[in-house]
Amino acid sequence: MTLDQLIEQLELLRDGLGGDALVIVSKDAEGNGFGPLEEAEIAMYAAENDYSGERYPTEEERRAQPNPDDYDPAPDDAVRAVFLWPTN
Repeated sequence: MTLDQLIEQLELLRDGLGGDALVIVSKDAEGNGFGPLEEAEIAMYAAENDYSGERYPTEEERRAQPNPDDYDPAPDDAVRAVFLWPTN
C-alpha cells in the first residue's frame, strides 16, 4: 500500500467515523493482537521478501545520533517509507 492509498482509505473512514476516532493497528497479519496507534515516522525499509523486511534509520537520522557508527546504514535497495507503531 502506498501513502496515497492509505490517505484515500483514511479519508473514506473519516467520513463515516469523524476525525476523533481511535486508530488501532494489528500486531500481525493473523490478528493475534491489537493496540492503539502510537506513532508514525519516516524511516528506510529494506524488503527481505514480499511480506517482511527491516527498518533502518534515514541517513539524516543516523548521522544525528551521538554515535552514528552504532547504527547500520540502510542498504542501497532500501526505500523511504512510513512506519506505523502500536503502543504494545
